[in-house]
Amino acid sequence: MKLLNTLLSSKAGVAALILRVPVGLILAAHGAQKLFAWFGGYGLEGTGQWMASIGLEPGYWLAMMAGSAEFFGGIALAIGLLTRPAAVVAGFTMLIAIFSVHISNGLFMANNGYEYALTLLVVTVVLAIQGAGSFSLDNVLAKKLANK
Repeated sequence: MKLLNTLLSSKAGVAALILRVPVGLILAAHGAQKLFAWFGGYGLEGTGQWMASIGLEPGYWLAMMAGSAEFFGGIALAIGLLTRPAAVVAGFTMLIAIFSVHISNGLFMANNGYEYALTLLVVTVVLAIQGAGSFSLDNVLAKKLANK
């Protein structure tokens, strides 16, 4: 119970909310592209084929894992539920994206570089360290656990 309370509690203020919500929604949208072909994405089949074509095998499974990490992790970040684990998973996904797809293209997005994924990685690292903040479901749950 103490571990769960430590995982959920955070002394961060409104800054965590300002980071969590837009980054969570961005991640969820990118996950929806991979999983459901929403927002102009290719869905699991197309994303899986692309991943396999760049040497990430098995492509379909990795597309499902990346899409799920982004979609469900992004939703969790946006609402502030299990923020630290969601941030770690999303950050790990960005780290893989940087080194498997973007690093060889340089920094800038114009060339499909890693600046965007790096920005998301940095935000997820910050959220993993500081937690969801006062305005989150994590905070509500932490208070309930503390009162038991």
